[in-house]
Amino acid sequence: MVNTLPKPGIKAPTQETVLTPRFYTTDFETAANLDLSAQETELQAMLAEMRADYNRHHFLRDEEFEQSWEHIDGEARRAFIEYLERSCISEFSGFLLFKELSRKLKQRSPLLAEIFQLMARDEARHAGFLNKAMGDFKLSLDLGEVTKTRTYTFFPLEWVLYTVYLSEKIGYWRYIIIYHHLQKHPEHQFYPIFRKFESWCQDENRHGDIFKALLRSQPKLWNNWKSRLWSRFFLLSVFATHTLTVHERGSFYHLLGLEPTEFDHEVVRNTNETAGRAFPVMLNTEHPQFFPLLQQCSDYNLKISEISRSSSNKVVKLIRKLPLIAAIVWNLLLVYLIKPIDTEALRGTVR
Repeated sequence: MVNTLPKPGIKAPTQETVLTPRFYTTDFETAANLDLSAQETELQAMLAEMRADYNRHHFLRDEEFEQSWEHIDGEARRAFIEYLERSCISEFSGFLLFKELSRKLKQRSPLLAEIFQLMARDEARHAGFLNKAMGDFKLSLDLGEVTKTRTYTFFPLEWVLYTVYLSEKIGYWRYIIIYHHLQKHPEHQFYPIFRKFESWCQDENRHGDIFKALLRSQPKLWNNWKSRLWSRFFLLSVFATHTLTVHERGSFYHLLGLEPTEFDHEVVRNTNETAGRAFPVMLNTEHPQFFPLLQQCSDYNLKISEISRSSSNKVVKLIRKLPLIAAIVWNLLLVYLIKPIDTEALRGTVR
């Protein structure tokens, strides 16, 4: 019999759910055939920035890390380790996708291949730094094993461009908001990784700008009715996932002295406004029903989690969950139908 138990000190990855970070693959042939001429100057400029590697000395563990962290225990320890694991898996997912894109495009699109290679470098640094942080709590992820056992989801390249752009930009806003909050409230800075977030988030911002250039290089992704519908869909998907995840892990944000709902709203509003620079539409986050409907989805999701942890059998759990799942889908449809803001019409005024 094969021993499937994790080695001592190796954390078994959290079970995959709709909300856990996923690993992606895509259509590499389509990527190789992209016409980048409309944004080639922008991409060359960003490649120069990537080569400069401004953060090459940033991800170093200084003396602040060299201490015992046993005083972080109980629920605080569990919540922080869960945050580190989720972040590590998310960064590692980006590394795998970018590395494979670089490898597949090396002979056919040298510009893109080098850009993806350097983005993979950044993501690998982030994942490694997070995994070492987990090591301070006597745990780590076996990322090689995760590579073999994780489910890979195929996304058409167009979907990858939309979703990676949004994930990088929402990552930027999450990091920078936490960083600025802790600068004002150092009493909540319970671990030194948060001091790294200011420079760290510039990697996310730069990656997002690269994907913005890729998006804008393909007119079909922003100048027709289909692109408007897809933009709304992916904005809503990312924002809904963020709202549900933040409230599922509310104890972590309380550790930082942040109110989860306020943090969620600030991240979503800023990411939405930023997306207006790339997408043909952005969502109307100021509509009176926008955040209340998402909050209801979060409340339903927390009830679903409670049911999952209950002692009922699988059939009973499913029966109890179905009305809540239907309510989430209905609420998301109502949010989707809120009239969006036409950013192409405001192209000269969106910051």
